[in-house]
Amino acid sequence: MSVSLPRHKMNCKALDIEFREAVDSINSHKEPFPADTLLKLYAYYKKSTNDYGRPSSGKAIINAFKTNALFQVEDITQDQAKQRYIDLANNYLLYRK
Repeated sequence: MSVSLPRHKMNCKALDIEFREAVDSINSHKEPFPADTLLKLYAYYKKSTNDYGRPSSGKAIINAFKTNALFQVEDITQDQAKQRYIDLANNYLLYRK
């Protein structure tokens, strides 16, 4: 007798796996990213991981941009943030290969 996870749990697990793979792909990318892409990735990542710590750049202007990016994603869910991170990473990397 096998026990299967509810459909919702399987989808969440698949999303988590795909999210981790996207993060790994972004982290292994060697070329610089455009600033707007980096800020979106930053905000989606922070929302996806429930990391609401203050930005810690040594430059106030960078912290301001990061804080603004976080405000822009405050009304989406954690799963929506993961999916948006995945989509942005995949679209960005698709055209860089």
